[in-house]
This record gives sequence, C-alpha cells and structure tokens, in this order.
Amino acid sequence: MDKKSARLRRAKKTRSKIAELKMPRLSVHRTAQHIYAQLISAENGSVIASSSTVQADVKKEINNGSNKSAAAAVGKAIAEKAKAAGITSVAFDRSGFKYHGRIQQLAESARENGLEF
Repeated sequence: MDKKSARLRRAKKTRSKIAELKMPRLSVHRTAQHIYAQLISAENGSVIASSSTVQADVKKEINNGSNKSAAAAVGKAIAEKAKAAGITSVAFDRSGFKYHGRIQQLAESARENGLEF
C-alpha cells in the first residue's frame, strides 16, 4: 500500500464516522503549494463555503501558499464565511492527513475565529 492509498483509506473511515454525526463538515486538502478548505452540507453534500490560498482575498494577505501562516489565513477566512452562512459547529475532516503542521494551524485558526469542532 502506497502513501496516497493509505491516506485515502484513513479519509474514508473518518468520513463514514462524520456522516453518522449529521452535521456540516470542514474538509481540508493540502498540496505542496496550496491549502484548500470547504464547508460541506450534511444533508446533500453541497459546498456551503470554501476558501483557499489561490483565492484573491487570501492571496494578498500571504507571501507563500505553502506555510503555516497561509493555513492560518485560510482558517480565518473559512470561519468568517461559515459564520456568515449561520454555521457555528462543524466536524473537522482532515482528509487522512496528519493533524500536524499546516492542517493543525488551519484548525486552530478556525477555532479562534468562532468555529466549534
């Protein structure tokens, strides 16, 4: 089993547990150069809000899209968009990535700006 298939296996297991909670989920994906966050509805799986380091409003705040400060900016942006949509409590879906580094920074920033996990 290679690294990617192991991550996808962990992600599938996590998503099945989150589906039982019947609450919106904050899904995070990271690449070598960027980080993405989506707020996904529990009822129909549609995207309620999204934020990433490629969006213009976030891009002007950061110098590099692949560091912890960029992840913090994305976490702040997604929390503000969630509050605007009337969502305060979500389930954190880290997509099989370790809760470490950029993923951890995004989660902590979202918590500081009003989201509850």
